[in-house]
Amino acid sequence: MSLDVTRAEPHLHDARQRLEHARTSRLAQLQALDETGPSADDDHLLAVQKTAMEQVLKEIEDAFARIEDGTYGTCLGCAKPVPAERLEILPYTRYCVTCRRRAA
Repeated sequence: MSLDVTRAEPHLHDARQRLEHARTSRLAQLQALDETGPSADDDHLLAVQKTAMEQVLKEIEDAFARIEDGTYGTCLGCAKPVPAERLEILPYTRYCVTCRRRAA
């Protein structure tokens, strides 16, 4: 039996939409990087950018998994709810601002 998040939790439906948008944007950026012709000066920068995009894509997929397992929106550091405003800005975040600052 699958969970219909649009009926069960409207905020999870919104989160899925934000995550889908973030994933689509990152995939387009990654494709644009792949289409960039290599040059000796930019090879390192291009590799760094691609690695960063791939990491964000993994974080987005992890966020989808947290929606499925019911832990989305809960800080992995303190187990308190991540503020909705933070999730709107960074829908794949795993931490509240306080715990993120501690980790940095």
